[in-house]
Amino acid sequence: MRKRKGFTLIELLVVIAIMVLLMAILMPALQRVKKQANTVACRANLHQWSLIFSMYAGDYEGRFPDGFSASTGRGYYLWMDRMASYYQDERVFTCPAATRLIQKGRGISVGRGDAYHAWGGIDPAGKEYVGSYGQNYWVGDESEGTGRHTAENYFKTIDIEDTNIIPAVGDCLWIGGYPHHTDSPPSYMDVLSGGQMARFCLNRHEGFINIVFLDWSIRKVGLKEMWTLKWHREFDTNGPWTKAGLVEPSDWPEWMRKFKDY
Repeated sequence: MRKRKGFTLIELLVVIAIMVLLMAILMPALQRVKKQANTVACRANLHQWSLIFSMYAGDYEGRFPDGFSASTGRGYYLWMDRMASYYQDERVFTCPAATRLIQKGRGISVGRGDAYHAWGGIDPAGKEYVGSYGQNYWVGDESEGTGRHTAENYFKTIDIEDTNIIPAVGDCLWIGGYPHHTDSPPSYMDVLSGGQMARFCLNRHEGFINIVFLDWSIRKVGLKEMWTLKWHREFDTNGPWTKAGLVEPSDWPEWMRKFKDY
């Protein structure tokens, strides 16, 4: 019988080289598919939050839950506590892209991670929270305010106009924030600087974040587009960080210049 000839070393090296080349070609495509899947799953979570907010408002005569109070410092977690009976799975707190926990402890970790980190903390009653979404603190039935957080600027009920451009909750580096149209964008990617808009200005979905609006729609929002949304009643949607406000491309931090202008 004739003895079968095996592979030569050169043939094996050629096969390995081809496999490496194929992996190099396929990996970016697989990464894109994974990111797209995370974005879709994120929107599914936020769809749950749109239902939760709308059901709460429906049960409380159109009023939104009160949340963090600027004057007393109470209730960092209050909006979640208020709506606890409307959800069962706390995984809806976290975007699938934000898989790394920053830190757990009393209070909430701020500014220690990046767009792919979740915040973590323990409320005064001892309940532990982990998440990566934050509330627009201007959406809440608040009767008090202080400093820039004036009570008149809150959206207290659903009986308002332009609900399609008023954010309720979305991707965030913290549990919530009070954006202002004068807030500067963060100087560096995913760093909490430049005001409370920086809490939402994070590159989690390739130049976008996902937001639930008060018409209960969910959509992706460009990072520069956030300055055109109606975060509170006196928020200037044509402010200094918009095209209407004559912002120049060079005014943006370098990491944001490649993103679409609004």
